[in-house]
Amino acid sequence: MLRARPTHYTSHPEQWATLLMALGLVKTVDDGDWWEFDAGSGRLAVGSVVHGHPLDGSTVFSVEVGDLQEFARRTEEAGTQAELHESPSGTTVQISTDDGFEFFAFPAQRAADGTWATSNEAEPALTVVATWVSPFVSLAATALRNIGARPRSEDDESATFTTKNGGILHVIHGADASNGDLAFEYDGDLEPLLAGLKTADVEARISEDVLYVANPDAVSGAAPASIAIEKVAGSRP
Repeated sequence: MLRARPTHYTSHPEQWATLLMALGLVKTVDDGDWWEFDAGSGRLAVGSVVHGHPLDGSTVFSVEVGDLQEFARRTEEAGTQAELHESPSGTTVQISTDDGFEFFAFPAQRAADGTWATSNEAEPALTVVATWVSPFVSLAATALRNIGARPRSEDDESATFTTKNGGILHVIHGADASNGDLAFEYDGDLEPLLAGLKTADVEARISEDVLYVANPDAVSGAAPASIAIEKVAGSRP
């Protein structure tokens, strides 16, 4: 079991909740300053932080897995360092990669029907994209293969992987290994999404098959101006 589940930290959690629900995500965890949302494919955690916090406006690359010990064992056997990590909030797996990047795998929770499915109320055509910036795209791609992600495309500048249980893992070339910006993919016409955002009073526009949504964190200069939702090539009109 492997699923994309990045974490976005923000000092504007209510605005983010409005935006995400307008896109069709469903809040499945509401635990004080920690919320989790299901998309049709992939999940997103939202952590509330105070304005000016070092993480404010940033998205942290991470995944969910079904069995932490088995995931760590298989990842190590494939050639990528993976260690069980204990903290006050629970057990995770810390993955350390050859480009110097580190990320965590969190324990996934089964749905009420016993499967790993996300909420059946979530917009089925919407996919969460977790992004990793790396100076060595090929090394990052190898690490993603080693954790069980499935290659979709790869070149010198980027690599895209799907996951068995939902979401996209995306690597883009950059000077330093770091977390990238949150993004989404949509398998369908973007106009209904745009209409839903406008109904929720969220500023957005469409340009060349990409829906750009005003980023709530941009008001403080802590984040990019927009969140990109890209129409999947060849998707239904």
